[in-house]
Amino acid sequence: MGCTSCSTSKDGQPKGCKNNGTCGTDGCNKLTVFDWLSNMKLPAEQEAFDFVEIRFKNGRKDFFHNFEKLSLQVGDVVATEASSGHDIGLVSLTGELVRIQMKKKKQKVEEASPKIYRKASQRDIDIWQKARDREENVKVRARQIAIRLNLKMKISDVEFQGDASKAIFYYTAEERVDFRELIKEFAHEFSTRIEMKQVGFRQEAARLGGIGSCGRELCCSTWLTDFRSVNTAAARYQQLSLNPQKLAGQCGKLKCCLNYELDTYLEALKTFPSADTKLETEKGTAVCQKLDIFKGVLWYAYEGQWMNWFEITAERANEIIELNKQNKKAQSLEIYVNEASITNEAVYNNVVGQDSLTRFDKPKSSKKRSKNKKRKKRNPQKNG
Repeated sequence: MGCTSCSTSKDGQPKGCKNNGTCGTDGCNKLTVFDWLSNMKLPAEQEAFDFVEIRFKNGRKDFFHNFEKLSLQVGDVVATEASSGHDIGLVSLTGELVRIQMKKKKQKVEEASPKIYRKASQRDIDIWQKARDREENVKVRARQIAIRLNLKMKISDVEFQGDASKAIFYYTAEERVDFRELIKEFAHEFSTRIEMKQVGFRQEAARLGGIGSCGRELCCSTWLTDFRSVNTAAARYQQLSLNPQKLAGQCGKLKCCLNYELDTYLEALKTFPSADTKLETEKGTAVCQKLDIFKGVLWYAYEGQWMNWFEITAERANEIIELNKQNKKAQSLEIYVNEASITNEAVYNNVVGQDSLTRFDKPKSSKKRSKNKKRKKRNPQKNG
């Protein structure tokens, strides 16, 4: 959902607003919100909701009290209350939708909430931009210091407060880190107050962004706001191979998208028999080898005859299981084979006139070679 400046020019090249992450309409930013109540007017006696959502670096958002009733629009740069000094952010949402967002995130409307001081002046913006320009160099230098101190941690991002009085260092670590000496060196090196903030590996990927294996931007950096736990059982239910390289995302953890269709698979699996259940027939015991949730079929093979698979629908398999519960055996799997699979094989057999997939494996016939040899023997003078 981009603004008009994101459209293409006459020669097909993208225009771009060139604001480098500070889009004025907030349409190109991470975790952007569409205000579907913006065109609706409030009743005459009702006052506008006096809380505003402010966006900071990399999708970090918070709600602030507009106690001075400033006229704010999406994209305005404002100075907000911080633990010490003030911070600079962009207005990302106003109006009644902020009330809904606060209720969704279970944040109470209180008078003690942080406040919006004023609209940012040009001097505030200049200090803020200079601080942001320092962040990349500070991050590189901070990593060098951490490596020199042999600390098992990774500094993923640095964020300066709007008034450049404090720097927040975001880091990831698998174990507890003693960074008391690190903070002393940081304070001496960068001449500012230091705050260390540990984040998870998924939060790190959300802040840094990237392209997933699907070819699109990471869900966590575009629209996903909560990180639910993902385990390998989700992959098993969806019949996916348990390959860590394919199941892991940019963060090194299991992909969040494994949970997207999990409920649908669980609902479909209710009609399937357990894969561990064996089918007792007069011909022998059959074991499940594979199942296809979308087609609603299972493949069984007799014990000792693992190469011969029989495709059976879930309904037919449940019928055999009910017979086994009554201490009865089914006649054989051949009787219960899915008839649709047989007809499909007949339809797709030799569609374009090809005899066999292995037709090129046979050696070429030597008839032509023998004919050419006979011609040479009969006409030796012409050949000479």
